[in-house]
Amino acid sequence: MLRLSALYRYPLKSGKGEVLQQVGLDKLGLDGDRRWMLVDEASGRFLTQRAVAQMSQLSALWNAEGGLTLSAPGQSPIDIAVPGNDAELRGVTIWRDTLRVPDAGDEAGAWVSQFIGKPTRLVQVPLDRARMTEAGYGKDDDQVAFADGYPLLLIGQASLEDLSQRVGRPLEMLRFRPNLVIEGSAAFAEDGWKRIRIGEVEFRVVKSCSRCILTTIDPQTGERSDDREPLATLQKYRSQADGAMFGQNLVNDGNGRLEVGMPVEILE
Repeated sequence: MLRLSALYRYPLKSGKGEVLQQVGLDKLGLDGDRRWMLVDEASGRFLTQRAVAQMSQLSALWNAEGGLTLSAPGQSPIDIAVPGNDAELRGVTIWRDTLRVPDAGDEAGAWVSQFIGKPTRLVQVPLDRARMTEAGYGKDDDQVAFADGYPLLLIGQASLEDLSQRVGRPLEMLRFRPNLVIEGSAAFAEDGWKRIRIGEVEFRVVKSCSRCILTTIDPQTGERSDDREPLATLQKYRSQADGAMFGQNLVNDGNGRLEVGMPVEILE
């Protein structure tokens, strides 16, 4: 039987992940998932571990009001509230998208600037300012917060075990930053899924996920692997025209709740 074996949320784009037992879903995926992001103060360009590896050590915990608690080595934790209706709107760029979203304020800005080491701002995306997903995949009204392209990422546990065996050492699932982990399927069975149901919520599988250098960063230490693994192995046996594929991007059709242990049904 297929089941949901793990749930992960990343309140701050490219910050540490949260391990969850249960969570709600809204139009943008898991409640609180990647609703916050760091941007360069001067350009508004988004920051991630690809260029700022120490972000792997930045803990960002989401609270029920939608706010954030940030903590990092050498800095006192800070609680940040959701920006109000009168908050300054800041122009930001994430990949090819440009949008205006609420800035979290100067206190938050000073804290993240100290951590990053250059002038940086913290921004938040409300539901009514979300981006559209990539044209040509999914439906015209599918939206996403600050995730790279889609609201949710799914990986099969057997797929990780297959990759670990090929690399020659155990790999942490958090290297690949999934939201949903499925147990009980064959390695890479998720490549052939089109629609699934978990609990009462249906999901569309819209696109394979192309992997980047971020997978070579140890989620515990923030250090990059000298041998470029596991990306080097993925490029040998999982390469397609768009890159080395690992995991499937999903869109949820409707709201609801997920809990670890729920059965997973393949609809198509």
